[in-house]
Amino acid sequence: MDRVPAQILIKCTNFAALKHSKQRRKDREQTPYINHPIGVAYILTEEADITDLDVIQAALLHDTVEDTNTTFEELEETFGSAVTNIVREVTDDKSLPKAERKLQQIEHAPHSSPKAKLVKLADKLYNLRDLNRCTPNGWTENRVQEYFQWSANVIKGLRGTNKKLECELDVLLKQRGVLEL
Repeated sequence: MDRVPAQILIKCTNFAALKHSKQRRKDREQTPYINHPIGVAYILTEEADITDLDVIQAALLHDTVEDTNTTFEELEETFGSAVTNIVREVTDDKSLPKAERKLQQIEHAPHSSPKAKLVKLADKLYNLRDLNRCTPNGWTENRVQEYFQWSANVIKGLRGTNKKLECELDVLLKQRGVLEL
């Protein structure tokens, strides 16, 4: 029997929740990590008007390979190649040094598929809003500002994908002085 979109999304959310169950964000409240991928999916559906099921699933799963023991093969078996390919595009290679991973995000952004760009834009929007809400433990104001600047460089390569998301990002970047409108 074919699954309906609601069943697919609940399966995907449950998978992500199980994978991230022991993880916490780095904020003072140590919010459950699963709030992040759910928040990214929410931004896509509620703010960007995205209804593409593959994109929403990829948003829910976007950090599973990077931050848990999940493999691309497991994602492909469970959610198919379309979703897995989007996740693959937004996943950093953790075997590389952090500086190299950050540079690769900037270089890769313009060449990403439109679906991967949507996930990446929503991910950046969620993270920048979160940084405005609460500085992570151990972060200085300078580190927060550097993250905003680096994000602006990534976002530059994602532009032309979704005006609503880009406008929201522009407001945050302008507030931090990393974008002049």
